[in-house]
Amino acid sequence: MYSWLIKNISSGFDFVSVLKQSDLSCVKLYRNKNTGQKVIVRYIKDGIEIYEKLLKISNKHIPTIYEVALNHDKSEAIVIEEYISGMTVGDVLESGCYSEEGTRIVIRSLCDALIVLHSMNIVHRDIKPENIVISDSGDVYLIDYNSSREYKNDALKDTRILGTHGFAAPEQYGIGQTDFRTDIYAIGVLMNVMLTGEHPTQKMYEGKLSKVINKCIQSNPDKRYKDIVELREKV
Repeated sequence: MYSWLIKNISSGFDFVSVLKQSDLSCVKLYRNKNTGQKVIVRYIKDGIEIYEKLLKISNKHIPTIYEVALNHDKSEAIVIEEYISGMTVGDVLESGCYSEEGTRIVIRSLCDALIVLHSMNIVHRDIKPENIVISDSGDVYLIDYNSSREYKNDALKDTRILGTHGFAAPEQYGIGQTDFRTDIYAIGVLMNVMLTGEHPTQKMYEGKLSKVINKCIQSNPDKRYKDIVELREKV
């Protein structure tokens, strides 16, 4: 399957650009030669099991995963993923902050995606403006699961420290195991950035959503909302 996918990509798709590259992954954009449809192709060395779980998900806020194929020794995988055409929240913030109502719309959709992910024991771990896409049709998508992990009841801490500085919760720095409240922390930071253009350490939002933000970004996970469903009810 792995070799077949490589040949199929080479013969049936035109390379467009490299979107992201690191030691553990390379993300490229391709265009189907016949239909013109764009797809994301990920070459990943870690987090393969997450994309295998995502194959089973059908949700309007999560990009569709079309194929996941492992190489012969299972050290690398190719992931074929739906390309979402649109603007990221980061792109929108370049021209100004969000209103409270605009923030609520985005965050509720984000919570809907996370309710599904968390029900499958998947913690995203990299919620930030650049990983939230507003499609051309106005739908909200949570993208990029390269930092995601499966929550395990018996684990004391994560095996790898991943996440984006400023949005990563304290427990992502090796203090303990990340869980679903880790994503809640990042959502709190995200809301503050959407409403003020600043990280909470620089400027705290003072409007109606301030209490929600403050509860989300507590250093102690036990003081945050207990789950994403409770958070959604408050937004």
